[in-house]
Amino acid sequence: MKANKRKELREKSVAELQVIVRDDVKTLFSMRNNKSTGEVEKTHLYVQLRRDIARIKTIIRQKAAQTAAR
Repeated sequence: MKANKRKELREKSVAELQVIVRDDVKTLFSMRNNKSTGEVEKTHLYVQLRRDIARIKTIIRQKAAQTAAR
């Protein structure tokens, strides 16, 4: 994930980030199914998507902590 994409994610609301995570998890699920059947050629995208999901979840937790601290 590029730095400018991370900045864009930090500017989004928690609800928007949750929608992105939900879509990415669905994509990951379908990729996992395709990986098991041998249809995926770019297996590095599987790891990249998992890391992107983790980054977005981290941003969500940080935003939640900021609002709780107020």
